[in-house]
Amino acid sequence: MSPLLILRVHADLRLGLGHVARALALQEAWRALGGQACIAISGDDRARRVGGGTHPFLDQALPCEAAYLGADLHTPLPKELASRAALVLVDQWDTTTAFLQALRPLKVAVMEDDTDAHETADLLFQPYLEGVRWPDHPVKVVNGHKVRPFETTSGACRVLRGSNFIVVDKTALDLRPKRMPLQPLAVHKLLVTFGGSDGPNLAQKAFDALAALVAEDRWRGSCTLLAPNGIQGEPFPGCTVLRGLPALTRRMPDFDALWCSAGVTLAEALCMGIPAAVWGQNERQHGLLADLALANGCFDLGEGPEADLVMTREALAQWLGPEGQDNRQEQVRDGMALVDGMAASRIAQELWRLSEIPA
Repeated sequence: MSPLLILRVHADLRLGLGHVARALALQEAWRALGGQACIAISGDDRARRVGGGTHPFLDQALPCEAAYLGADLHTPLPKELASRAALVLVDQWDTTTAFLQALRPLKVAVMEDDTDAHETADLLFQPYLEGVRWPDHPVKVVNGHKVRPFETTSGACRVLRGSNFIVVDKTALDLRPKRMPLQPLAVHKLLVTFGGSDGPNLAQKAFDALAALVAEDRWRGSCTLLAPNGIQGEPFPGCTVLRGLPALTRRMPDFDALWCSAGVTLAEALCMGIPAAVWGQNERQHGLLADLALANGCFDLGEGPEADLVMTREALAQWLGPEGQDNRQEQVRDGMALVDGMAASRIAQELWRLSEIPA
């Protein structure tokens, strides 16, 4: 019988739909191994739509089972659903020890945790929170098992760290160039997006910064700005403001560079060799981006809601112009090395092994 994987996620104005996008990529990789998947989601009306079986980004049915659990982040799994499952992957950013313990006797895996709650689980994936660059070798033998540098333990929980576990949609892997793309002298086409909800309203701040650069004749490119909450002010020359962009992943290679926040969009940009300037939406998210920037995967502009727009403009003017060409080229090289597009497959294989371990 095919093992059932429950992908427990949450969606609201704070988290957006990034965790749902990751769940969709993981269920595809899991089903490719011969398993079945169910996205069990809590949250707002968008979560209700997904739980009703409708794709969050396309007007079509989900490719797997789904269940809406209600608005509460920590709503337990229905007993009937849990009874059919082999294991559950919790990917909702915030979790607790009690929440994870309540999932037993299922095997429990967690995606990203900066607390001690994961010590209750069997497996933890840490793509960002403990650094993104971890080598494969040297291998050492611990208790009869081969252990690589990216692997450790926390309590009784096995922990897998680093960018090898940064998930992207299969489309990004399909669009990944065979050779490293060469950067233009200056950025001519810029895409700006801070997620489908943009809770901190960073699109407006980005609009103001770019409008000032254009008014000062310090950048002459065109900009497509995704602003789900709209924009105050008339678009400046070369600026197109949209609420959203269908099939965003497929459209991204049309641009020379991105300005975005953390999440699946950034990961896909790295995978496809598109340089990215980044704003953290909050202090916690900025910590993740800082690690990526230290590995030269992106250009760190700081924490967006607290950003000084004068300093942001100065940094952007350099990065978007000819002076930034070498920097953008290095980011393409290092970003593609960090995110190779195979993480969903790696995670699915690790989850499959976990499902086969006797309770």
